Amino acid sequence: MAVQLNHLSTLNSNKHEKQPKPPLPTTRRRAAATLQVRAVYSSNGRQLIQSGAVRPIQPKDAATAIVSEGFTLLDIRPAWEREKARVTGSLHVPLFVEDKDNSPVTLLKKWVHFGYIGLWTGQYFTTLNPDFLLQVQKAVPDKDSKLLVACGEGLRSMMAATKLFGGGYKNLGWLAGGFNRAGDDDFPAVEGTEKLQYATIGGASYYFLQLLIFLEAGGKSN
Repeated sequence: MAVQLNHLSTLNSNKHEKQPKPPLPTTRRRAAATLQVRAVYSSNGRQLIQSGAVRPIQPKDAATAIVSEGFTLLDIRPAWEREKARVTGSLHVPLFVEDKDNSPVTLLKKWVHFGYIGLWTGQYFTTLNPDFLLQVQKAVPDKDSKLLVACGEGLRSMMAATKLFGGGYKNLGWLAGGFNRAGDDDFPAVEGTEKLQYATIGGASYYFLQLLIFLEAGGKSN
């Protein structure tokens, strides 16, 4: 009887043991890994800036850094943002590229992204550019070169600076706040159809912006 009770007790305890969770599907694992990478790079980027390893440069001081100090402006925005507005002579290597994976789960995520973000901002569903560092090394083989890393808001360029620092580039600047904080006269030559500080804005929000600009211009004329 004692043996049977012990056997039943063992069976019951095994039922209550936590079973290992099934592994996440490949696409979900990749998305989770991307989020973790972004968090790590952003955290490390702030540490590099705070320690002085990466120099923060305000948009109003960027032209001086380029002309007088020999910095090359590295624009890491995706192609669709750069097409709208770009600084003449800047180097372009995107940190994020459009995610062209068409698996069922990714297509669903793209649809959700479009409904919540893409429709409003005009941004594509993106993934990290796996060849980012290699492309920069090809364009700028001398790792002693001065690179001023820039994006729209400053977060993606912080990630890019971290990646470049880890790849051996030590003379790095970071455009603080990104192009969004640039004034009309901060960069002497800008190409494209939009103002540099509005290039990250797209989708429905772009038309709201144009309406606000129109109303503001009308108010000033009155």
